[in-house]
Amino acid sequence: CSEAPANLTSEALLTISIPPGPNHEPHQCLRFRQPQWQLLDPNATATNWSEAATEPCVDGWVYDHSTFTSTIVSEWDLVCEYQGLKPMGQSIYMAGVLMGSVFWGLLSDRFGRKPVLSWCCLQVALANTSTIFASNFLIYCGLRFLSAFGVAGIIMISVTLGESLLVAEWTTTRRRAVTITIVGCSYSLGQMTLGAMAFVLRDWRALQLAMSTICFFNRWLPESARWLIIMGKPEQALRELKKVSRINGHKEATKSLTVEVLMTSMEEEVASSKARKSVLDLFLVPVLRWRSCSMFLVSFSQMISYYGLVLDLQNLGSDIFLLQVLFGAVDLLARATTTFLLSFLGRRMTLASFQTIAGLSILANILVPQGEAKAAWRGDLSGLRTDGFLQSAGRLGAVLGPLIRLTRQALPLLAPISYGVIPIVSSLILLLFLPETQGLPLPDTIQDLESQ
Repeated sequence: CSEAPANLTSEALLTISIPPGPNHEPHQCLRFRQPQWQLLDPNATATNWSEAATEPCVDGWVYDHSTFTSTIVSEWDLVCEYQGLKPMGQSIYMAGVLMGSVFWGLLSDRFGRKPVLSWCCLQVALANTSTIFASNFLIYCGLRFLSAFGVAGIIMISVTLGESLLVAEWTTTRRRAVTITIVGCSYSLGQMTLGAMAFVLRDWRALQLAMSTICFFNRWLPESARWLIIMGKPEQALRELKKVSRINGHKEATKSLTVEVLMTSMEEEVASSKARKSVLDLFLVPVLRWRSCSMFLVSFSQMISYYGLVLDLQNLGSDIFLLQVLFGAVDLLARATTTFLLSFLGRRMTLASFQTIAGLSILANILVPQGEAKAAWRGDLSGLRTDGFLQSAGRLGAVLGPLIRLTRQALPLLAPISYGVIPIVSSLILLLFLPETQGLPLPDTIQDLESQ
């Protein structure tokens, strides 16, 4: 090989060494086998270089470290023919959440929410901490799967336990809407905090360790009094309720609360819990069949679009840290306004409106030039929650969401069209097959649901 002249500029060196890519910038995955000196001629055209022999960049890549000093992409060269491994790793993580939703749901019903939640927090902390020592991408994905498995338990149990405690057991009816909003906004604040932490800690290992530390110092929630009564532990349930009564300033309630009062008020639920139940009841009971299938599809559509876009945040361009903070801020606004929209539009119309607006925003974003298509869709999918069995449906969508991006090279419009059309279709399902439940009492059993 001939040596390059000493006075050759970096731009000229790139011209003779790397062919132009689709955007007329140096190709990210190919290089010339031999220097193409003729391309330095000002009168040269681009017709000759296409005939020149090219080869993959077998000697590695040079990465831009201005935003992050280290990422998993630069750590294990997840680019070019290996770029599909990144969304594959994200789907593996979501698969862990999907499997964990089923596993921890069954386990928490048997052993209680509190001990299972404590174990899940410990598992996430240990698995996340271990990822910083991963020597290859396969081990990294395995540890992330274990982390996601535990995250599923934290999400499901904390939501279930939080709603049971804060909504059904600890607060009055007029305070429940505000309580739910405040609890939901904690997720948004977490998103904003993540952006701030990433701005300070530019190395993926340091950020991973910082996020893991939070799980070690988690404050455990008390056990649900309802679960304790159903499991035959009314005395412990009475202690928990009296503790809450003292905190809320209802000292007179501590005197009137007795085991007999609790057992009388929970008589129907205790009897219902003793009957043999299965997840198949969601499909065998006529009144639940259409509702279960409809909500399954709605939950699936939410997550396939949400995670398909959120896990590809960096491709929106601009400042990724600011985008992350704005994501949390808009999500915070959406969750705060959802409570008021529910009181005016009802649950069905509010949910369908969010789904439709989200889908239309994503489809409209396709028509916007890439440099200007920032975050028009952001926040429209916020404020929607899933629970129990529906979490599994949502996580299935979360698994498939990143995988759709694998078609970006061959079918660049498939992903955004899918992310836009699916929520719109689900909004129609909401309007056609789900009843409005605003103002109706919350059913505790299948019998209550059938009697409505």
